[in-house]
Amino acid sequence: MQDGKILVVDDNKSLLSALEILLQFEFKEVTTISNPNQISSFENLESFDLVLLDMNFSAGVNTGNEGLFWLREIKKKVPHISVIMMTAYGAIDLAVQALKEGASDFVLKPWNNEKLLATIKSAFLLRKSKKEIQELKQKESHLKQVINQDSNYIIGNSKALTSVLNLVQKVAKTDVNVLITGENGTGKELIARELHRISSRKNEVFIGVDMGSISETLFESELFGHTKGAFTDAKEDRAGKFEAANEGTLFLDEIGNLSLQTQAKLLSAIQNRTIVRVGSNTSIPVDIRLVCATNCNLNQMVADGIFREDLLYRINTIHIEVPPLREREKDILILADFYLKKFASKYGKPSLRINHTAEEKLMGYQWPGNVRELQHTIERAVILCEGNILKPADFLLSANTDLSFDTEPETLDEMEHLMINKALDQHNGNYSAAANQLGISRQTLYNKIKKFES
Repeated sequence: MQDGKILVVDDNKSLLSALEILLQFEFKEVTTISNPNQISSFENLESFDLVLLDMNFSAGVNTGNEGLFWLREIKKKVPHISVIMMTAYGAIDLAVQALKEGASDFVLKPWNNEKLLATIKSAFLLRKSKKEIQELKQKESHLKQVINQDSNYIIGNSKALTSVLNLVQKVAKTDVNVLITGENGTGKELIARELHRISSRKNEVFIGVDMGSISETLFESELFGHTKGAFTDAKEDRAGKFEAANEGTLFLDEIGNLSLQTQAKLLSAIQNRTIVRVGSNTSIPVDIRLVCATNCNLNQMVADGIFREDLLYRINTIHIEVPPLREREKDILILADFYLKKFASKYGKPSLRINHTAEEKLMGYQWPGNVRELQHTIERAVILCEGNILKPADFLLSANTDLSFDTEPETLDEMEHLMINKALDQHNGNYSAAANQLGISRQTLYNKIKKFES
């Protein structure tokens, strides 16, 4: 028995009884009415999966116009419902007209029971499929809203930040590729999300990819997807990040850390706006807004032969440089107050405040780790403080300062941090070259840097 509800509308009560007997063993609920005017008073018409509707109700009338009228009325109320038209007067033009008006099928009286049941079950499955598609679309829309919700905010009103946001406003209206550069911790991803939030794609997904965390062997699978059996662990078909971001925004962070081989693969996908899953030969078109970010000097990397010039041109239609926090002096206290309220609430210390001397200390610091460092500094101070006033001593800024090359390391971690800093400085921030010098993989180097920043 199908778990469905059917409504039968016909002025022949004997026919209604016959259909009720025939269908009661096939469907969960069968409702019959002999007067089509009752359709208008049905408050729960949308609860039915299928309607069997006669074409003629008035004696001596066989034009089918009455049935077409009620078909339109039903479709107005419940657009996705399946309706099968019934008539004793078969005419091709009448059947065609009914289908044009939205009927799922057309049957002639008298009918063969087996054929009728097959027609009804087919229409029922059609209705079920449409309902599932509608539910999936609603879930997809909800998921997109959840994914795009961002608890982080762009805080500040300094001239340097305002200039960036004005540029973002102009660029967001277009679909051009954008390259966002800036030091670590300046908020490049926040700028990318703001671009998406005010763009025409704001109701679609924002997919962020940390390129530094993807190993070279999994690059194609992660970005372009793969088919079942494409490699040992490919147990099912999987869409890549390009497909997942279709019609939305794809954000590629740390793009300066890609090898030349992976750069070539990425360039091909960006140029052609198509991808091919690993293990497949079928091209899949993708419609994305591409936003990239890096803290590397890509122009210098192009000059050194470690970044493709043609790829730089592709991703750099518009360049947005996010200023470091030391160039946003006006925003330091605004950000400090924002994070103070956030963490004071989180850790149950709502009456905390920063005294004037501590504010001067924060303002006089260079913030090499930028907004991320400020955030961590405030959180640590809130956690460790014992009173209601945060004083200069509560902000351990020296502990956040990057190790100088002249610093004498006291622990293995400090020695490792120092060596990594030196290698990155010597190679202008290029992870692959620095990793090669240090004798470790690029992935290992990236993981260690992430650990130091946390």
